[in-house]
Amino acid sequence: MDFFGRENEIGDLMALWGKRCSSLVTCRGRRRIGKSTLIEVFAQRSKARFIRIEGVRPKPEFSDETELKTFARELAAQTLADDSVPDNWLKAFIRLDREINDKERTVVLLDEVSWLGHYDETFADLVKIAWDDYWSKHDRLIVVVCGSVSGWIKEHFVDNGAFYGRRSLDLVVKELPLKECVKFWGRAATRVEIREIIDVLSVTGGVPRYLREIAPGDSAVANIARLAFRPNSILRIDFDEMFSDVITKLPTLSGKIMRALVDRPLSVSEAAKVINAGKGGKIGEALEQLEEAGLVASNIGKNPETGKPLREIKYRLKDNYARFYLRYIEPRKEIVDAGAYRFVSLDALDGWETIMGLQFENLVVNHYPALIAPLHMGNSLIESSAPYSRSRKGDGEDGLQIDLLLQTKHSNYVVEIKRRREIGREIIDEVERKLKKLSMPRGKSARPVLVYDGHLAPIVEADGYFDAIIPFRSLMGL
Repeated sequence: MDFFGRENEIGDLMALWGKRCSSLVTCRGRRRIGKSTLIEVFAQRSKARFIRIEGVRPKPEFSDETELKTFARELAAQTLADDSVPDNWLKAFIRLDREINDKERTVVLLDEVSWLGHYDETFADLVKIAWDDYWSKHDRLIVVVCGSVSGWIKEHFVDNGAFYGRRSLDLVVKELPLKECVKFWGRAATRVEIREIIDVLSVTGGVPRYLREIAPGDSAVANIARLAFRPNSILRIDFDEMFSDVITKLPTLSGKIMRALVDRPLSVSEAAKVINAGKGGKIGEALEQLEEAGLVASNIGKNPETGKPLREIKYRLKDNYARFYLRYIEPRKEIVDAGAYRFVSLDALDGWETIMGLQFENLVVNHYPALIAPLHMGNSLIESSAPYSRSRKGDGEDGLQIDLLLQTKHSNYVVEIKRRREIGREIIDEVERKLKKLSMPRGKSARPVLVYDGHLAPIVEADGYFDAIIPFRSLMGL
């Protein structure tokens, strides 16, 4: 099993063994991000007994008895418990408790927990009772409540007052850092053209499940064709899977909002207008669910031109895969499903360079922490990290679009992100025009930064205009 990174997360989990009592952990994050694998690897490294109970994806013909039956069978397969169907969840949890041996470390993973509790509104309450009366009595036990429906876990466990003071850790699993993503290419990473790796990462983002499907010896063309443009391929079907009614409470609305965000960031009111929906709480609720799922990001922070909090929060489509799917796969899905979509060169695809430029830009924004070291920002508090845009002013001045703006107390780092075969001196003029439009409060410095992929003309570096010039390959450790 390819497993890279996650050292901080495993370190946080390992620290729980230092306690003299049991621990209850919530683990949430985007679908395919590697939550279950993380917990399993943690148990292996801990030399702990590992018991995993996974919920069954709900269907109309299923019921609570279906989930209880699966629970009993999975528990029996991993322990000496009998496989008879318990009458209710509390009895199921008591049966699990009887299999805990206080002489050894044990990690219990309740996986896809929202599916386990799909048919029983009292499920979380019964987990709380099981914890208080049974599981918490052990001193070598870690119970992990995990699943891809982050909003459900947040509602029923993280924000549920009944669990205050009971959870030891809330683990939010995010995309892998760039340097860890490259490891999926193995030794081939040093032989493959950098652009090939970047193209694949621009489509998949740092999602381990997608990266495991990479064939390191194949070109970016071959990998993307196989993963995205074949009938039933993982990148062809995964988007619809994310927006089924068992992944989000508002699947249709969430899908519409994602499609609206493809073109530009939107506020709640703007999103409502684009999809022709009312301004009620459903739009805001759906956006919160999408943000909780790691698919959308909000630009909470300060207005760099006033130093005050932003008047309204805007949401951007964060997930690289979702962006690529909506821009490039979905419009062609009928041809793909017919098995008729073929190409020999990515460059030959309509609008490929433009789309990949946007995908690359989004990839850098998502992995902005990798910029902290080369920009020597380690001792600075980053007050905001997001793209910044301002619409056209009434006096006829053009609008302002900054790819990434990193704000600290004393400086605004204006980051220009460019993916281009040849990058010449014109990049300096582009950024200078942006800085002239950016008015800032007194006491703030503007620091232009260039993050790029391509051939950089020597004059750009020799000019000394940029405070920092960062080749993207260095962020990948190559």
